[in-house]
Order: sequence, then C-alpha cells, then structure tokens
Amino acid sequence: MLKVRSGAFCLALLIAAPAVADELADASKLLADKSYPQALVLFTKLAKAGHPTAQLHLGEMYWYGEAGRIDLEQARHWFSQSAAGGNREAAAALDVMAQREARRQDIDYWVNTYDAKDMASGAFNCVPPAIPQLSKSNADIVRVEADYAAWQACYNGFVQNLSDALPPGKRIPPDIARLMNQIEYDQSMAHLGKVYAALSEQAGAAARATVARYQDWRKTTEQFVAARNAESKAETDLAVEQLRRANASIGRSVLGGKP
Repeated sequence: MLKVRSGAFCLALLIAAPAVADELADASKLLADKSYPQALVLFTKLAKAGHPTAQLHLGEMYWYGEAGRIDLEQARHWFSQSAAGGNREAAAALDVMAQREARRQDIDYWVNTYDAKDMASGAFNCVPPAIPQLSKSNADIVRVEADYAAWQACYNGFVQNLSDALPPGKRIPPDIARLMNQIEYDQSMAHLGKVYAALSEQAGAAARATVARYQDWRKTTEQFVAARNAESKAETDLAVEQLRRANASIGRSVLGGKP
C-alpha cells in the first residue's frame, strides 16, 4: 500500500513537471511580449507553488514596475524566496537592492539633480573676452585678437566635450547605472537631455553675442585704421609736396631765378 502511494506520487511528479515547465515558458513568453497582466497571474501562481525561477521573475516584475507598480517590498520578498530555493540570480538581485539603498542619493542625483556645471567649469569655463567698441592702438588690437582666439579655442573645446557626453547616459557612472531600474534610467535620460539642451542653448547664445561683438569691433577698428592710414597718407603726401616745393624754390634762388 505504501509502495503504491509512493509510485503514484512519483508518477504525479513526472506528469506535473512538464506542466510547470510549459506554464513557466508561457509566462516567460507573455513577459517578453509585454503582456504584463497575464504574465503576472501565471508567475504568481507558479511562485506561490514554490518555483524559484517564477519567484525570481515575479520579483523582477515588481522591481521594474511591470506588475502595475513598483513594489520594492514585494520584489524583496520574492527574491528572498527564490534565493532560499538556490537561485543565484535572486541572491544577486537582493545584493543590488541593498546597494540601491546605500546609494540612493547617488541615484537621485542623476535622476533629478545633476545640473551639468562640471561641463562648463575648469578648462571649459570660457569667459568671454573684454572687447571694446573700438581699438585705437596696435597694442590693443593685438590684445583683443589674442583674447578672442583663446576664447574661441576654449568654446570649441566645450562644444566637443558636450558632444562627447552624448548620448546622455554616457555620463552616468556604470556602478550607478546598473543600480537603476528602467523607470529611473528613463527619467535620468529625460533629465540629462533637458539639462544638456539648456546648457547648449545658454552657451550658444553667449557665444553668438561674443562673435557679434567681435565682428562689430573688427569692423569699426578696421574703419578707424583705414581712416587713420588715409589721413596719414594725406599728411605724408602734403609733407612731400611741401618739401618738393621748398627744394624747387631753393634751387631757383641759387640759380638766380624767381621764387
């Protein structure tokens, strides 16, 4: 009698195992197809029956918000159940959850707080040069040209640095990015995108104003230099003419001619 019951139990296991595998495969396919409500029902059934893989995936659904909401307590519960059943991925997930709690401020910084000040500091703190309306000396012209060239090199470096930071996720330290859930990562991408766009627009507006001031200065200075050169030439021509006439007058006097 006891042997018969044991045999019947073994037979039941043999029959049930393929059924569980089929249900797990069905649940996994539903999850892959993003049919989250149906996947949740099936994974919950299997998890409550003690299946470690189903418990892992159910924990992940609560972790990522695929269960209809993010529920970290439910995620921790099912990860713990799965880890207790020997699932190493679930144990690793519990470790990640512990790290998330320890580094909550770092995660929030990239999701909500990062302001990109580091992108416009140090070597990329491109202070616009002091450009007068007009330069009247060679020394001032040389100074303005040198200051403008230095600013231009700095700004081009800033633009390249900003370009190198794209896509926005490149700036997030890898050890922080791996602790984010999908919603947090998406939020950080949106936040960083807005921050970089604002920084680019602000720096671009300042650069356009600097270039406009430089072009105005160059135009007025070139006009001033041209006028001074023309004036100097006229003065030189007059002096030459006066000298020629004086020499001619002296020559006539020596020869007895009339002045």
